Amino acid sequence: MNLSSCLLMGAWLLLSFGSPQEAQKRAAPDASTQKAGASGAGPTAPQVTGNEAEYKIGAQDLLRVDVWKEDQLTRTVPVRPDGKVTLPLLNDVQAAGLTPMQLAGVISEGLKKYINGPQVTVSVTEINSKRIYVTGEVARAGAFPLLPNMTALQALSSSGGFSQFAKLKNIYVLRVEEGKQVKHPFNYKEVVNGKNPGQNILLEPGDVIVVP
Repeated sequence: MNLSSCLLMGAWLLLSFGSPQEAQKRAAPDASTQKAGASGAGPTAPQVTGNEAEYKIGAQDLLRVDVWKEDQLTRTVPVRPDGKVTLPLLNDVQAAGLTPMQLAGVISEGLKKYINGPQVTVSVTEINSKRIYVTGEVARAGAFPLLPNMTALQALSSSGGFSQFAKLKNIYVLRVEEGKQVKHPFNYKEVVNGKNPGQNILLEPGDVIVVP
């Protein structure tokens, strides 16, 4: 084989397989990929959901207050209509309007006068503060839990249907706005037929649906 043939063959091999250094790079695993795989394999810390973190305690909610290693201070307490709870050593503590985490911080701060490094956890065991009411010509009138994004139509479906005397075109929602009671009309027949869907409003705590 002459010199020209050797040079041509060498160039062909170089183009086909690349340099030895490039071959080593292709064979070696990517270090960043190894690190990502190692970190992804480990367990992740549990995260508090937005709803749990942002829920504001209200009157009539039932709370569980746990004080670590202090059984005499650990108990379940109701939130009174004035928004306060009664706890040992601290007496009345404002709870309504706070998140469970915020209330735990308030209780922990108050207990520092009596306990070294108190660790307090507050959880809501019963949500009774957010309710709506259905009254009038329905099968089951009364108070119902206010579910997230609950509409007037959904609330009526929870009441078990209408009586034969119900005036479905004259239903309305009573709501207190800026200290005044406001009536929001709700024509059931129009809403179920897809007409004037704006009547099917999102409900707020304390709303009363009246079926005449």
